[in-house]
Amino acid sequence: MIRVLVADDHAAIRAGMRLMLEQADDIEVVGEAADGAVAVRQTAALRPDVVLMDIRMPGTDGIRATREITTSGLADVLILTTFDLDDYLFGALRAGAAGFLLKSVEPATLVEAVRRVAAGDGFLAPEVTRRLLTAFVTAAPRPAQPPPSLNELTGRERDVLAALGRGLSNADLAADLSITEATAKTHVSRVLAKLGCTSRVQAAILAREAGLA
Repeated sequence: MIRVLVADDHAAIRAGMRLMLEQADDIEVVGEAADGAVAVRQTAALRPDVVLMDIRMPGTDGIRATREITTSGLADVLILTTFDLDDYLFGALRAGAAGFLLKSVEPATLVEAVRRVAAGDGFLAPEVTRRLLTAFVTAAPRPAQPPPSLNELTGRERDVLAALGRGLSNADLAADLSITEATAKTHVSRVLAKLGCTSRVQAAILAREAGLA
């Protein structure tokens, strides 16, 4: 079973997400939180596989909560947001979120996103993937030079990073590079470790900033 925690300050949204998720036989909602601080505590206590995280919540917001959860390795985080491309969204991706969903998400897409993130893939709302990455790179300050850790990547790992920058899943990456999906997953894990990234989305942004995608 994939264990999920839903964090949102609106009870109706939490109830709606729970209802959609619990239609799937392999997903269990193990808890809810109405603010970021509670989300962090609940994640540490319940150890879900995936946290669905709102950005704007009272007290500790979703960005700080996401950073605490991902840097501690407690769970993967999927952001729930309205699509306005503001600094909160960018901050959440920088904080290590595995991706984001629009709050108008269809049940089937929500379930697919949770499954993919639990399996080690990232997930960006299909309607806005290209627009989001392009807008992020345009709006966010570019580093003066590529991080030194880029030089530690092998040629194949740079190919993997470029593929992440194009938003490829493990399955698509495997097909693109003519390797097995298991090998693709191993390469992704090594790339994230070498770059100090906590999510595929962070790596994708770095790839675009470095001109690899």
